[in-house]
Amino acid sequence: MEKEKKKVVSIITLRLEIYSINMKKQYGKKWKSKNRWKVVIVWKIKKIKRKKPLLYLHYGCKVNQYETNAMAQKFIENGYDVVETEEMADVYIINTCTVTNMADRKSRQMLRRVKQINPNSIVVATGCYAQVAKDELQKIENIDLVLGINEKNDIVDYVNKFLSNKTKKMEISDVLHQVEFLDFGTVTHTEKTRMVIKIQDGCDRFCSYCIIPYARGRVRSRMPENIIEEISHVAKEGIKEVVITGIHIASYGKDFKNNYKLIDLLEEVNKIDGIKRIRLGSLEPTLITEEFVNRLSKLDKVCDHFHLSLQSGCNQTLERMNRKYSVEEFEKEVELLRKYYPNVALTTDIIVGFPDETEEEFTQTYEYLNKIDFYKMHIFKYSPRKGTKAAIMKNQIPGNIKEERSRKLIELSDKKQKEHNEKYIGKNLEVLFEEKEGEYYKGHTTNYIVVKKKTDEQLENVIKSVHIIDENNLELIGE
Repeated sequence: MEKEKKKVVSIITLRLEIYSINMKKQYGKKWKSKNRWKVVIVWKIKKIKRKKPLLYLHYGCKVNQYETNAMAQKFIENGYDVVETEEMADVYIINTCTVTNMADRKSRQMLRRVKQINPNSIVVATGCYAQVAKDELQKIENIDLVLGINEKNDIVDYVNKFLSNKTKKMEISDVLHQVEFLDFGTVTHTEKTRMVIKIQDGCDRFCSYCIIPYARGRVRSRMPENIIEEISHVAKEGIKEVVITGIHIASYGKDFKNNYKLIDLLEEVNKIDGIKRIRLGSLEPTLITEEFVNRLSKLDKVCDHFHLSLQSGCNQTLERMNRKYSVEEFEKEVELLRKYYPNVALTTDIIVGFPDETEEEFTQTYEYLNKIDFYKMHIFKYSPRKGTKAAIMKNQIPGNIKEERSRKLIELSDKKQKEHNEKYIGKNLEVLFEEKEGEYYKGHTTNYIVVKKKTDEQLENVIKSVHIIDENNLELIGE
């Protein structure tokens, strides 16, 4: 008992040192050291009594975020303490990402690092990288369990079995032929003021650069009644905004036999009491039709921010990417959204340095993006993914050229964002506040513009009209 007590206290002290540093950053001189020790006493009394190991979960994309919430909820229901600071964990669940080489590298680094922090900890790798790169993960001795996408549903059982027998295990089921959506049940756990809601899994598009269809399998849609039930639950718990997400939400309902589609689901979600905002995750441009936008615009809770994944502003590049639209078609879809939503904010993803992208093709992309006038662009340097068609294409672009093209588009994106932001100075905007940063509360408008307001009020999860007085560092300042 004495050894357990010392271990817990040691971990708590490390946690509180980090907590104290964060408080000093937030409150400055107002955060006195005596406050820190008051908290230490409370934590010592509370945590010495715990019987289950602590747990740290790491996530990447919004789908991973939802699944992390679901796993955390399962662990909490089974007596585990879920913590945010990785330094104090005894069990590490690393929910990996594999969308780029950088994501792979970060996943491997995290898996190695946590064992160095706590050599006696249990390290579990799950998620997309674990699904497609088991051979790579076998080389990392620090990992105790490697679990695939489907195994997340039973992760507590896998961890508890390991705690009993200390036997390392790799369990990865085939998702490529899976036809049924594996539902976590009603997930209500979240650390944020908005709730991510997963409505489908998988993708059938097979873009030439993308590994995700191999990691996630074919399109599988979640039953609408389960989605409605989950959102109704979180609404009762005070959540005002939900983010509808999935691997390819435009394909929602494709596997149903009754022609029930994404717009049908959104019309039902819009009726749920308590929900004030419905935000959509990344959309396939081909979803944007006159009928879809006309019906969507009649739903008063749907936010006027849309993320359309363009990837390139050059038709030749889009064709090599196996994207299913032209730049001309994309422009018409943008015009449709701006017709129905006067203050719409449009964001996008762009890949630079795709194989065989000439200087002329990049210039076409640059000029096209300048014309479309996105609010913000997320720029990615092309990253070859083993097993994809693009990885074996000729004329791979050197890293220095990718870097230069990326820099130019990031500069263009920042310029556009600042110009859009400045249009709101002097106007009143409704903001859903989420968190405090120093003396400011920070939140988002319906069209996903960041607004900060200096105040002593408690504004977390509050929607409030804010008068915009300035723009600073791509954020709006209100009063």
